[in-house]
Amino acid sequence: MGIKAGLPRYELYLYIAVLSGALAWAASWIVEASSENVSRKTFKESVKPGWYYFGRKMDVADFEWVMWFSTFRNHILFALSGHVIFAKIFTLLAPKHRSLIFCVYGALAVLVTMGWTFMALVLSDCMVLYSVARVKSKWMCFVAGLATLASIKLEPYNSWQETLVTGSFDLQDVLFYGGCGFTIMRCMSFALENCEKKDGNYTFGDLLKYNFYLPFFFFGPVMTFDKYHAQATNTKLSRKEREMWNITTKAVLHLALILTVDAFFHYLYILTIPTDITLVTQLSDWCLAGLAYFNLVYDWLKAAVMFGVINTVATLDHLDPPQPPKCITMLYVFAETHFDRGINDWLCKYVYDYIGGDHDQILKEFLATVSTFAITTLWLGPCEVVYIWSFFNCFGLNFELWVAKFCSIPPFSTMEGLMGAAMSRRIRGLFNAANFWAIILYNVLSLNSLGFAKLVGRRLIFKGFPLSTLSVLLVTYCGVQLVKEHERQQALAEDAQPVKPLDANKEKAE
Repeated sequence: MGIKAGLPRYELYLYIAVLSGALAWAASWIVEASSENVSRKTFKESVKPGWYYFGRKMDVADFEWVMWFSTFRNHILFALSGHVIFAKIFTLLAPKHRSLIFCVYGALAVLVTMGWTFMALVLSDCMVLYSVARVKSKWMCFVAGLATLASIKLEPYNSWQETLVTGSFDLQDVLFYGGCGFTIMRCMSFALENCEKKDGNYTFGDLLKYNFYLPFFFFGPVMTFDKYHAQATNTKLSRKEREMWNITTKAVLHLALILTVDAFFHYLYILTIPTDITLVTQLSDWCLAGLAYFNLVYDWLKAAVMFGVINTVATLDHLDPPQPPKCITMLYVFAETHFDRGINDWLCKYVYDYIGGDHDQILKEFLATVSTFAITTLWLGPCEVVYIWSFFNCFGLNFELWVAKFCSIPPFSTMEGLMGAAMSRRIRGLFNAANFWAIILYNVLSLNSLGFAKLVGRRLIFKGFPLSTLSVLLVTYCGVQLVKEHERQQALAEDAQPVKPLDANKEKAE
């Protein structure tokens, strides 16, 4: 149906009221459960002193967040601040060599932080994959790259490599897996882009400049080599209109997101409560639904903050990095579900789109999704939870195509053509609401635990039927319709943008 088909204004206001009330209701249940059970024995390890003046303790169950904003905060700020200063100075003095300056600063920072053995390991990975890249065979690049990735994800090879470089400080194992993992993905991108290069080969120096860009080195995102190389070697540097204002606005937004997460941790123990299955079984259906939803919202906020800060630094360096992930509230199809847009772009370019083509044929789509999630499983580290997560998300992607194909044949396509655009959107919204909760359940098992995901599924689908099931779907339906309206307004705004006239000189040349 056309993008101009919208819903009545009063209906959208009703959706906003229902969704806001339901979220506030679910949050109140979680706040009550957090306050009443803060002294439980199972909470002692993950609930620590927090906001003293408000009388609230803090959920510290997420080691990664605590690492960034306590133990590792000063190190990150110091390293990135140094990068920004040196990058700005040498961009002004020698813009042609700024990618080399990025590389030198990043390599020195990695060497000082991790030691020469880690640096030697990273360089050996670069040399191996560079040698394979010169053969210009894509399948050999993939085999060599995945074998190298398996060496840090599978036993006993990962433990052996880790013993070579750990031991200096507590966070070195985190930096080891981040630095090595992203290095291998970048080297594979370099190798595959070299296969596409018609005349000659990219140099080993090009690979080092690409790999040792410090903001991306340990935590990503992965920016494919073709994009980074073109942007980092560009000497005609200029700022877009209001770009610095947008950078400042995003920095303030990131600070607001950090405060929001901090409030989450002090009032909603969304990570600690699900670990106590005895407590979880006593909670209401609304509280469980809220816990599952807020778990994914928190993971999105965490990714948005981490990638947002890094992207701000990259934007200051005149790069256009992969953007933070799409908010979980805006997702109702599996095709847009990802929490790392850099890895997602990498997988889409080299695997998913390469095999799947236009994603219209069932067999090719099946092969594309299986191949994509096989590599994703290796990237995340093979284990039971990752296997289950990969299977269900792979199934979700294919099921969407199967349903779309089924509904595109008569008499279903004929029936949809006869009904009004608004009614068609409402019917699609019902299916999208069910899809939204499939996305929640399939992903919460990897973010929290398999036991918690199974419990939420049983309560909302079986034990809570029909009251809890239908009421949660109704609220989700309201949210989906609001998202659809937002997307419709965006599409209308894009269509209304005037086409820029051709340059006068270009017109004369033509």
